[in-house]
Amino acid sequence: MTFDPFIDEEDVLVEEQVAKSKSIVVYNDDHNTFEHVIYCFTKYCSHQPSQAEQCALIIHNNGKCSVKEGDMKTLKPIKEALCENNLTAKIE
Repeated sequence: MTFDPFIDEEDVLVEEQVAKSKSIVVYNDDHNTFEHVIYCFTKYCSHQPSQAEQCALIIHNNGKCSVKEGDMKTLKPIKEALCENNLTAKIE
């Protein structure tokens, strides 16, 4: 990396953090109930019940919703837990 007096070190750190940020996207399906999906979001994503319900409605109406953001190390076990509970989830 070369030195640039016009680039603040904080800007570089923010850009690196944004570049590493991913999200868990959950997709609509025909076999999970709203109650089960809401339960999973509160348990594994640490959502409040109202946030979990909104995400479930977005998934139902739009086919998918980003439910959690972070780095791969944080998101991987959450995504695996959601998938183990029969939700269709991917890290994107």
